[in-house]
Amino acid sequence: MAKVNGNANCIIGEGSVVEGKFYVEGSIRIEGKFQGSIKTEDQLIVSPSGKVKTDITARAVTVAGTLIGNIIATEEVNIIENGKVLGNIFTPKLNLEPGVITQGQVTITSASTSDESVENVISKSYGEDASQLFKPNPPKRQKKEE
Repeated sequence: MAKVNGNANCIIGEGSVVEGKFYVEGSIRIEGKFQGSIKTEDQLIVSPSGKVKTDITARAVTVAGTLIGNIIATEEVNIIENGKVLGNIFTPKLNLEPGVITQGQVTITSASTSDESVENVISKSYGEDASQLFKPNPPKRQKKEE
């Protein structure tokens, strides 16, 4: 799994607050707060102190802090101990460590089908009506008795 302390071309330091659009050539590490949009062809790391509200497009994403937004990763997503993600994740590989919190839809893609939706792959494999059989039904939460 990816480590949080890797080298980065761009660092938003702890205590910094940044809003806007970031298109970075190379890797990005966020230790402070960021809101906006981020795109890189390399790795993005949200450090344990990082608080990010954005949609992310990157080769690889590691979250050890807090992220509100969707992740599109062409290689992998790592959510490590105490990482929190509220948003959808699209990636060929997802690694979760104990202690993470996440809510959203997860779509595991394949390099051979990365341009196709899951529904299209299912329809090609099982026929046009089959996608109705595979629609997810979210589990209902049980209320705690007092």
